[in-house]
Amino acid sequence: MVEWSEKERSIITNIFSNLDYEDVGPKALVRCLVVYPWTQRYFASFGNLYNAEAISTNPKVAAHGIKVLHGLDRAVKNMDNIKATYAELSVLHPEKLHVDPDNFKLLSDCLTIVVAGKLGSAFTPEVQATFQKFLAVVVSALGKQ
Repeated sequence: MVEWSEKERSIITNIFSNLDYEDVGPKALVRCLVVYPWTQRYFASFGNLYNAEAISTNPKVAAHGIKVLHGLDRAVKNMDNIKATYAELSVLHPEKLHVDPDNFKLLSDCLTIVVAGKLGSAFTPEVQATFQKFLAVVVSALGKQ
């Protein structure tokens, strides 16, 4: 079980309460699909993903990026039991969708970059460490089953 200080809880809640999901979610997923092109194989049903332009203008990519961020809301609301929160998804992704759990780490790195860009100087080392701790717990929970 992960221990969260009140300061860490506050930082995570503050980050997510100020995010524009319709902007940040798509940008993070686009970055992941462009920088790590092998991740595109999980999105074959999304249509044209042949280059960065096609990926960044694909409405299915944008919608899934938003869905991913809203999925992280579940962890924000259940910080004391993130593993159980994602138990169903941790089975769905590897067993039915055949997603390599390491790809969640890649996406979390891309999300960190996008959030850092949005927060600017407010993305202090303490905020970064807390955000990455949160994402590491989510990534671990998604890969547990």
